[in-house]
Amino acid sequence: MTAPVPRSWGWAVPGGGRAGHVEPGNRFAGTTSQICGLFPFATPSGSDVRGVPIGRHLHTAEPIGLDPAQWLRTGLVSNTGVWVQGQPGIGKSSITKRMVTGLVGFGMRAVIPGDVKGEYTGLVHALGGSVWRLGRGLESLNPLDAGPLREALRAAPPEDRLRLTETLRARRLSLLEALITIVRRTEPDVTERRLLGAALDVVVDADPDREPVIPEILSVLRAGPSTLATIAAVDEPAEYRRFTRTLTNTLGLLCEGAIRGIFDRPSSTRFDPDTPALSLDISALDDDEDEVVAAAMLCSWTWSAGLADAAGYGERRRNVVQVQDELWRALRVAPGLVERSDRITRLGRHRGVVSFQVTHSLDDLEALPTEADRAKARGMASRNGVLLLGGMADKELDGLRRLTSLTRGEAALITSWAAPPTWHSGRTHPGRGKYLIKSGQRLGLPVALTLTPTEIELHDTDRAFRVQGPTS
Repeated sequence: MTAPVPRSWGWAVPGGGRAGHVEPGNRFAGTTSQICGLFPFATPSGSDVRGVPIGRHLHTAEPIGLDPAQWLRTGLVSNTGVWVQGQPGIGKSSITKRMVTGLVGFGMRAVIPGDVKGEYTGLVHALGGSVWRLGRGLESLNPLDAGPLREALRAAPPEDRLRLTETLRARRLSLLEALITIVRRTEPDVTERRLLGAALDVVVDADPDREPVIPEILSVLRAGPSTLATIAAVDEPAEYRRFTRTLTNTLGLLCEGAIRGIFDRPSSTRFDPDTPALSLDISALDDDEDEVVAAAMLCSWTWSAGLADAAGYGERRRNVVQVQDELWRALRVAPGLVERSDRITRLGRHRGVVSFQVTHSLDDLEALPTEADRAKARGMASRNGVLLLGGMADKELDGLRRLTSLTRGEAALITSWAAPPTWHSGRTHPGRGKYLIKSGQRLGLPVALTLTPTEIELHDTDRAFRVQGPTS
């Protein structure tokens, strides 16, 4: 038997909700801005769910995925760089780690060159990767080591081999020039740059299959063979020593000063081509002077750039996702470091690299030594194809508009995430896990990231404030 069905005006029993007369429904039309509150899913956001799942759209609840490599292939962006900015504590590292985890799952290799705080160590271990702890009494890294690029040179076709060799030489020279700039706060002049190049060539030509180290460059400079004396335009050995005294003493400080034993000897570890993730952890140097940290970061960046160049060759080709955090701590030490660091890292940009540059504020750019450095730094930031913006104060937005356009609604959203609206405690910070994805002139995608229990454990950067027991 089929169940009885009430007539359109209801059951004719007490409490049956019977209506004596039922009006027909009326149809109305309106724009989404007028009636969107009646149904929150009136229109989609236009987001693409393919990529690393990073959360749901704050207005439409649609799932949102992000994959800069896939966006590049489909024409959404022209650059796979990602700029991550927001005030401390709102989760910049959380969304970066989510992206790293997802992209490793897609087959990329994660590289963290110069992890100043050691906050990626747990994640890299969880991904089955390797962590090199660099510091005094710990592991050493020869920044002039070709590393994974050595195998790429053997596997590359002849037409690419010369280009890779010259790329390696240029990167080594850029690093030496940058280290000299850090030590003495001035850039090497033209003659000193030629002397460095000639000394490097002497060491490499003596044994092309052996990795040069900085003390060997210093020994050649002190010996002053004829090729170097010709560059210095001097005849007498004593005159040559006087002419190169500043240069040799500067390099000597790299071997005998605060970073002695870390970057001036052969690498104590070997690169595993099968590792899914690698972190160069320099947190042991975090309390040192900025000059020491800057030198360590630049050495780590140089070695990692060789890994990016090598990713496109050999049987185990693998694209790279790279994270640069505390970027400006290295670049503010001395004039000219922005150009040299850009030269070191940019050479591998078209070798299948997705890069993340993380910072708290664009004020970091304004802290750079010269206006030329600040202009170049803004150029580095603006070249990123994707921006991930967290909560920040209103004063940050003027500088941010140099990188991307912001509507009034987007600006209001970003500033609303900056601080709780009241003094009542016990509530989650309004900006925790919320980000605006911007790319080009398109409207941004506001997204809320929810961490899994495993991520909560791996991403916790507030362990020092976990109170045990009662507090007064």
